[in-house]
Amino acid sequence: MISIDPKQNTERDNYKLLIGSIIPRPIAFVTTQSKSGIVNGAPFSYFNIVSSNPPMVSLAIQRPTGELKDTARNIYGNGEFVVHIVDGENVAKINETAASLPPSESEVESADLTLIPSTAISVPGIRESKVRMECRLVQAISLGGDGPGSDLFIGEVVRFHVDETIYENGRIDPRGLGAVSRLAGANYAAIGDIFTIERPK
Repeated sequence: MISIDPKQNTERDNYKLLIGSIIPRPIAFVTTQSKSGIVNGAPFSYFNIVSSNPPMVSLAIQRPTGELKDTARNIYGNGEFVVHIVDGENVAKINETAASLPPSESEVESADLTLIPSTAISVPGIRESKVRMECRLVQAISLGGDGPGSDLFIGEVVRFHVDETIYENGRIDPRGLGAVSRLAGANYAAIGDIFTIERPK
């Protein structure tokens, strides 16, 4: 077993250890809106559930150069964002939104995704997702100081939208959703074998 002190590593070395070992990671495609009305869209795999009462999700957005990404700047600006689950049908287009565009250009438009109005917040979502969650910012924590770091956002889900073809009796069909997950590098994973283990009583 190799023992590694993260304080002796560079930020990129620690990044590679984390993304290579914490797999698979769910992917959130997040839409936000700038003060000038530009809808930004980007995928993030530092994403998960926080709470079900109230329903909340977490999203960490990296600052590899110390500068805020458009998504983080927009969330700080208006406190609203939409989280979409990335699946096998939309992953190729959503991958296109990872390109570095200036704040004045919309990744949603460049990837030919379709905007759809939200019902509880002002930021629109995209039609090409089977599950989307309208979120309001609850708490934001800046991590890492002025250098490379990240901004951790906790958002409350104020509206769920679920494709009726994958929803039955309050549950979502995992195979119908077909969510994809992030590995390291350029690698992704699809839902593989599903097995059941009963929890002890």
